[in-house]
Amino acid sequence: MQRRILALSVLAAAMGMATGTAQAQGDGFPNKPITLIVPYGPGGVTDVIARALGVSMGKTLGQTVVVENKAGAAGAMGVVDMLTAKADGYRLTLAPVGIFRQPYIQKVPYDPVRDLTYIASFMTYDFILTVPANSPIQNLQDYVAWAKQHPGEMDYGTPGKFTANHVAMALLEKKTGITLNHAPFKGDADAINALSGNHIKSAIFANSILPLVQAGKVRALATAADKRPAAFANVPTFREAGYGFDVPSPLGVAGPKGMPQDVVQKLDAAIKVAMDDPGFQQVIANYGIRTDYRDHKAYAAFAQQAFAQEKDIVQGIGLE
Repeated sequence: MQRRILALSVLAAAMGMATGTAQAQGDGFPNKPITLIVPYGPGGVTDVIARALGVSMGKTLGQTVVVENKAGAAGAMGVVDMLTAKADGYRLTLAPVGIFRQPYIQKVPYDPVRDLTYIASFMTYDFILTVPANSPIQNLQDYVAWAKQHPGEMDYGTPGKFTANHVAMALLEKKTGITLNHAPFKGDADAINALSGNHIKSAIFANSILPLVQAGKVRALATAADKRPAAFANVPTFREAGYGFDVPSPLGVAGPKGMPQDVVQKLDAAIKVAMDDPGFQQVIANYGIRTDYRDHKAYAAFAQQAFAQEKDIVQGIGLE
């Protein structure tokens, strides 16, 4: 009898130690480097900002955040990666708004709401319609008027089909009745070169175009922001111009579905702290990026709303 009691006591002690060890492992996150997937090529604005965010997050988390570039699939490669990643917080991805649009345009292997854990958003892109500095078109009214007089002759560059840039211009066509000629490129860099060389008449970019606007090499006509960004304070929005639309594009961090809540909260908090880090603030200021923080609950709610709204947008402007 005594031996049985002793055996049970040893078993109970062992179970207690195992439970304590498991708890300690949970409390110890992270105890190794974290990988953050950037679903675009290296060297672009998103890549630069993601690396700055990772450095700042690492200060709070006490571990290195390693950026891994996986370009392709209209920015959805990170989401696809999450389908097989372990839900332990050590492999994450940026989640561009295009992931909510792609399922309505083509067959994809993921559900953007069901297959991800949303952690936090930290910035938003603004999209700026531009023309070469030597263009006779001085403002958005000139642009629309010229396009009406020359149907199908006004071309515009974007970093690809079905991007938010493309959506903004499709909305402009729908609102004004003009017919434009879409010229999709592999990315902003190629489109910028085409615009600067006068190979296309116009292009719509995210904030990567700011240095050329500041240098007077291109002229900004309008932004698709909900309000004038500080970096483009002298540029009207499409809504201000009377066309009644904007194209919000928050960017955040997500992980595989089923992540532990305490890990999500720790990563969320690290992102929020990172946004105030001077190093991160300097990088986003270089490109006129606006911060846009949503915690994990608000970001998950945004994902559900955005996924529902994209269906109406895609159908409404005929991008299917």
